[in-house]
Amino acid sequence: MGIQDKNSQAPSEREKQSQINKTRSKFASFSRNNLSAKVASPTRTGLIPMLVFWRAVMGLLYMAMTYYLKPKQAQVTANGDLVISRSQDGHFYTLGSINGKEVKFMVDTGASLVSVSEAFARQANIRGGVPTTFKTANGDQPGSVVDDAVVSIGPVNVTNVKVGVGIRMGDDNQALLGQSFLAKFNVTMNGNQMVLRPR
Repeated sequence: MGIQDKNSQAPSEREKQSQINKTRSKFASFSRNNLSAKVASPTRTGLIPMLVFWRAVMGLLYMAMTYYLKPKQAQVTANGDLVISRSQDGHFYTLGSINGKEVKFMVDTGASLVSVSEAFARQANIRGGVPTTFKTANGDQPGSVVDDAVVSIGPVNVTNVKVGVGIRMGDDNQALLGQSFLAKFNVTMNGNQMVLRPR
């Protein structure tokens, strides 16, 4: 009786294994025919068009933010005051020029001089000067002080302005607008506006 039980169980084990092998074969065939084709063709799933779309959106956002955050020219009132608006980061920026070379100024009432990088000084024809060492938040920096620069903001030109050469601001077309220019004005704050009134 035990022998018959073993023999009757043996074919059923073979049938189970055969059924498992058939199921595996069907699953492998289904995977080859359906799943691999979709993975191999990103254009069918829309991956490439989606990447192109998001790249275009990010580019438009970057251009919009660049325009929005770009410093504006100082406004000139009827009585000759210069009005500089506060930027989104809390600082005051304005466009201007030094010796005719355009520059983006960051107003720094604590700086004693209008300050530029060496690269900007070369482009603006600011040469010579007295060697000095600047005390900055990043430590001492060697540089020089030049006496006779012309600094302009809008229609206002100030001659014989002392300029410090050698300050690094990360962008050669940026400069600090310090007291060697600001001392020619009475500087007042009016909310989010800085008003420079000629003395």
